[in-house]
Amino acid sequence: MGIEEVIDARERNSVNKELFMGVVDLAVRAGAAVQEIYDRSEGVVVERKADNSPLTIADRASHKVIAEGLAQMHPGIPVLSEEGKAIPYDVRKGWKKYWLVDPLDGTKEFISRNGEFTVNIALMDNAEPVAGVVFAPALNRLYYAVKGDGAYLREGSGEAAPIRAETNPSGGVVAAQSRSHASDEEIAFLKPFGVERTIQIGSSLKFCMIAEGRAHLYPRFGPMMEWDTAAGHAVVIEAGATVRAWKGGPLSYNTESLRHSGLVVSSLGENGR
Repeated sequence: MGIEEVIDARERNSVNKELFMGVVDLAVRAGAAVQEIYDRSEGVVVERKADNSPLTIADRASHKVIAEGLAQMHPGIPVLSEEGKAIPYDVRKGWKKYWLVDPLDGTKEFISRNGEFTVNIALMDNAEPVAGVVFAPALNRLYYAVKGDGAYLREGSGEAAPIRAETNPSGGVVAAQSRSHASDEEIAFLKPFGVERTIQIGSSLKFCMIAEGRAHLYPRFGPMMEWDTAAGHAVVIEAGATVRAWKGGPLSYNTESLRHSGLVVSSLGENGR
C-alpha cells in the first residue's frame, strides 16, 4: 500500500479516512498489549533511559505492535517513535510525511497505576499533524481525528461520536494540568482567566479533555517531546481548539532536537492565545 493511498491526491494534505481507521485499530491493539501487562498481578520492572525517564516492557510491547503494523500497512511512510532507533536529523529533515508515535505516553501514570496513560499515533504531513489517534486502554476511551473530518470519541464498545471543544464556557473556565509536571509558572498564567476548576490528568488526555469540552486551557511551560503532542494536537485542532507554542506561533515538528519548549492549548480563541 503506497503513500499516495494515505494522502489523498485530490486535495493537498487530505487524508484517506478509511485507510487511517486501520491505524486507529492498530492503536487499540497496541493498547491491548499495554493493558495485558498493566493487569498482571506482579509488579512491572522499571528501567531508566539516559535522560532518567522511566521505561517498561509495556513501552516496548506497544512499540513492537505499532512498528510492525505500520510497516505492513504503509511501508512507504517512515516511523519516528519514542522507543524506536534514533534517526539522525540529516536523514529525517527531508521527510514530508511520516508517522510520529508515542507507544506509551504517561509511563509514570502506568507505573503509579492510575490508568491515565495512552497510546499515541499521528500522521505528519509537512510537519503538521493531519491525523491522530489517542487511546487510553485502562479507561477504554478512544479519540481520533482526520483533517477536514472532525474529531471523535468512542467510549467502551459504543459507537464513535463527534466531539467539539467548548469555546464559550458558561460554567466557568476549566484548566487541564499535568499530574506529573505542573509548575508555578503555569499556575500564574492561568490566574487572569478566572479558572473555576483544574483537572489534573496524565499523558495526552489533557488535549482530549479540551477536545471534548471538559476543559478549556492547558498550558505547559516545561520541555516536552514532539511525540507527546502530535496525536493530541490533531484531535484538538479538528475539535475546534488551538495549539500554539508558548512564545507564540505554531508548534514546530521534526526539529533537530524533537523537543518543544512549551505550549498552550486553548478553546478560548484569542483570549487564550
